[in-house]
Amino acid sequence: MFAKFARPTARVIFSDRAIIATRDGVPSFAFRMANARGNQIVEARARVVLARAERTAEGDPIRRIHDLPLVRSESAIFALSWLAVHRITESSPLYGATAATLRASDTEIVVSLVGIDETLSQTVHARWSYLPEDIVWGGRFVDMLSRLPDGRRRVDYTRFHDIEPDASSPEPQ
Repeated sequence: MFAKFARPTARVIFSDRAIIATRDGVPSFAFRMANARGNQIVEARARVVLARAERTAEGDPIRRIHDLPLVRSESAIFALSWLAVHRITESSPLYGATAATLRASDTEIVVSLVGIDETLSQTVHARWSYLPEDIVWGGRFVDMLSRLPDGRRRVDYTRFHDIEPDASSPEPQ
């Protein structure tokens, strides 16, 4: 019975919205994750897939799943926050997409996170999804990190979901 109550919960926060904006000169899809646990998640792995309605070569409707590789898909220690970034290159399923084409193809972007609770050494799972209306085109996440006078980092989680316009990004679609 103790094991049932001691089972760790993921308690991972995902940003309410994702963004598509230029990052390091490349259009990118990005979202935030934060660890809301009292302890760390070690060996965390994030995976992102895009599901959308497509047609086979024969014209049959199908729901296809495409991987969206991340710039960094693993974190040895997930303690504070993590900005997950998928670069939209010519090989990306998001290449050439607009808000309208994502809506028309009934697109959903699904995120899963798996890691190990550092205290109980048990696996934790978290899942989130983004629909086309959850994506902000040409935005950027507001900085939520600062330094305390003693040099330690401080994370302002009240700004976790905040997005501001990004002048260097392509115009919203």
